[in-house]
Amino acid sequence: MSTVRFTLILLILLVAGCGRSAEPTPEPTATLGADSDENGASASGGMSADDPSTLTIVAMGDSLTDGYGLDREDAYPAQLEQKLLADGYPVRVVNAGISGETSSGARTRTEWVLTEQPDLLILLTGGNDGLRGIDPSVTAQNIDEMLAIFQDNGVTVILGGMQIVQNMGADYVEAFRAIYPAAAEKHDVLLVPFFLEGVGGVPELNQPDQIHPTAEGYGIVVETIYPYVVEAINAHLALAGR
Repeated sequence: MSTVRFTLILLILLVAGCGRSAEPTPEPTATLGADSDENGASASGGMSADDPSTLTIVAMGDSLTDGYGLDREDAYPAQLEQKLLADGYPVRVVNAGISGETSSGARTRTEWVLTEQPDLLILLTGGNDGLRGIDPSVTAQNIDEMLAIFQDNGVTVILGGMQIVQNMGADYVEAFRAIYPAAAEKHDVLLVPFFLEGVGGVPELNQPDQIHPTAEGYGIVVETIYPYVVEAINAHLALAGR
């Protein structure tokens, strides 16, 4: 395997694992929309949660979602919101990312995320599972349960696929890789195959640690996921008869 290829795959894993070393647990009294004010408007200037025409999109995940090393307005959720608003979509995008979180951690706060009453949810989780060598069946079960819960609550979900380093062993790597397309197919949700397409391994699009994207890098991430988000929005609006 080439050095560039190994570095790229390693980056995909490490970017999810950086940040907090312990499993984070949100306080029950915390406000989920940490990027929102008391009136429900997102910090990036989006629509009010009190406006019935506003769609709420929750971005749930680890350091890739949290925007580790950047101001929240430079992370992908805020940039996604700005692009959607510019294109005429009445949305607010809530950053529900926690750096260092595993899929088990994400599963424990699923019900908490639902208090934000999301219409759509972008789920990016599992990278830290691979970093820790967690049995892929555990990751698969957590993702399966989360997708089922969100869909049972009428949430349209977009699932972000993850990859892990090759030195975990071929069987482990393949079992892990297969989690995401299998989950997407089972629950009939949109799958973004490679979240860091065009960004991973590109020095000028990452911070000095060469792990976390810059604001410009997140702009490319938004371009990658945007067609999936628009498709999900249109599908959700069609189901709602709007």
